[in-house]
Amino acid sequence: MRGVPLHQSSTMKISWFVIRSNSLRLSFRIDRRVPLVLLLLLIMTLIVMVISVGYGEYPIPHLDVVKTVLGLQSSNSDYVFVIHTLRLPRVIIAFMVGTALAIAGTLLQGLTRNPLAAPEIVGVEAGAGLAAVALIVLFPSIPILFLPIAAFAGAAIAALLVYGLAWEQGSAPIRLILVGVGVGAIASAFTTLMITFGNIYDVSQALVWLAGSVYGRNWEHVQALLPWLVVFIPASLLLARELNTLNLGDQVARSLGSSVEWQRALLLITCVALSGASVATAGTIGFVGLMAPHLARQLVGNAHEGLIPTAALVGGLIVALADLLGRSLFAPIEIPCGVITAVVGAPYFLYLLYRNRNT
Repeated sequence: MRGVPLHQSSTMKISWFVIRSNSLRLSFRIDRRVPLVLLLLLIMTLIVMVISVGYGEYPIPHLDVVKTVLGLQSSNSDYVFVIHTLRLPRVIIAFMVGTALAIAGTLLQGLTRNPLAAPEIVGVEAGAGLAAVALIVLFPSIPILFLPIAAFAGAAIAALLVYGLAWEQGSAPIRLILVGVGVGAIASAFTTLMITFGNIYDVSQALVWLAGSVYGRNWEHVQALLPWLVVFIPASLLLARELNTLNLGDQVARSLGSSVEWQRALLLITCVALSGASVATAGTIGFVGLMAPHLARQLVGNAHEGLIPTAALVGGLIVALADLLGRSLFAPIEIPCGVITAVVGAPYFLYLLYRNRNT
């Protein structure tokens, strides 16, 4: 594998380098800004995570947080218990969920060629939420361990409905968006109906879950979510070149030898897997999949080879920061991180609507 510089004409400021693997027949075009941006985002994320782990009713100095996490300080058993048992899994889950939602949003926006697309906009999150609420309200005796399976199944069914109803000699991006909005509205309506007629205890549990929160998450949740990320994040990176091709339009993509419907189906499956696993773990945390790709484009441009990992770190940072703000703004009252992202994301969505009103 080797990196090959690739410069544009002297009149352009942006340049790229290409990473090729002849044995695997892979090549990636990476904007030169990407490594530095990723490093800065990683540093910012680690700072937020250290602050979040140290913050709480039992405050822990930041240096002691770092030492305890790295195993350099084990004499204080209270620090070890609070960090490793109570706070660190929660912070890691927040980052992982934000990463998965951001990548899902990036794939959807590229897949549909629509800057307003996101898992919560096209019905994927609503389908996952409906299935999870149905499990909580209608089958309260079923162990909570089945919640991820139910949420993923709901997301998959919603995605299949969207893809099937949008099919008419192909799946045009605009039809995917319009049908997705409709499927999401129907799923949300049924979710509200179940909440209305459910048992008060089960309904309260479902409402807390729907708000989107990482409260009480432990290492079991980390272990449950990790395989999804290990499989589907590399898959999204491998599909980045095809996503760039699809952005040129279906006719151009076909002329370049791309199997448009096959690639679109693979991208949709990857999006469903990431968003469904995230919703199953932390509930419906909205607008992360919408905001993160746009912020990442401002940093590294539109090429998906660099956009996907950048958006992933931006999404992880957003949810980790939202969880920290939710715990600290009105302490000791905790606000779910999904509420924080909605407060910020809803005005941002309106801004995007206004900016793209003529397109």
